[in-house]
Amino acid sequence: MLQIITDPNEILRKRSKELNRDLILAEEIQNLIKEMIPIMYEGEGIGLAAPQIGKNVRLLIIGKEATEEKKRDLILINPSWQKTNRKKEWDTEGCLSVPKTFGKVRRYKNIYVTALNEKGKKLEFETQDLLARVIQHEVDHLDGILFIDKAKDIYTTE
Repeated sequence: MLQIITDPNEILRKRSKELNRDLILAEEIQNLIKEMIPIMYEGEGIGLAAPQIGKNVRLLIIGKEATEEKKRDLILINPSWQKTNRKKEWDTEGCLSVPKTFGKVRRYKNIYVTALNEKGKKLEFETQDLLARVIQHEVDHLDGILFIDKAKDIYTTE
């Protein structure tokens, strides 16, 4: 059973490797996707990146409650994003890999995302607000960056 890796751990600080279409469709990655979803929900997370469970591949999952239609989890492979305007917002973030720690992070409000889905098909979409924030947070994980690297007013809870 996969477990969430917590800071400090060098895996969380490495840039993850891209997946080609053959790897995406391989049983190992398909099983990894299926295993990551319940782990994210058990931890009461809204997103989970593969490095958080010890796999340095560019794969992340976003819970359906953060998506615009709220019907299904969003799987993004080799994701990248670009700001669509300069507007940024501060909001409080936490992370399954930095338990009981929170802080304010300033992120772009509107972004354009490109990625592959779990079938290796290209996805392109514009998003904003919560989904944009979660994607930026999770892509940071794929680049070896934790929210605490960008946060201010960091605090911990019991």
